[in-house]
Amino acid sequence: VQLVESGGGLVQPGDSLRLSCAASGSTVGISVMGWYLQVPGRLRELVASIRTDDGSTTFKDSAKGRFTISRDGARDTVFLQMNDLTPEDTGVYYCWAKLPICLGGVCPVNYWGRGTQVPVSE
Repeated sequence: VQLVESGGGLVQPGDSLRLSCAASGSTVGISVMGWYLQVPGRLRELVASIRTDDGSTTFKDSAKGRFTISRDGARDTVFLQMNDLTPEDTGVYYCWAKLPICLGGVCPVNYWGRGTQVPVSE
């Protein structure tokens, strides 16, 4: 599975931004897709996720009410709509996909994109 993000860039506080993640390859078994945020000196944290079977979603507390996650199943693409951005949203956003299989003794198998930068600054 290959994941390619797009849509990052410098924005000001209060702005909106939409990130996209296109999955390709053996995508049939993907059970969950989502977005993680990496800030220097901190652990990568899950921002939002969406299940491919029922479309149920999860959000970290600070994203609730501001961010939405959606999926276009026909194009294997996931979107993260971010509104009312703050400097605390600054970091590298990584697309993530999970397959509930075992590969080489690792279960489940997680795939990552290369990340897209989102600086939020005046």
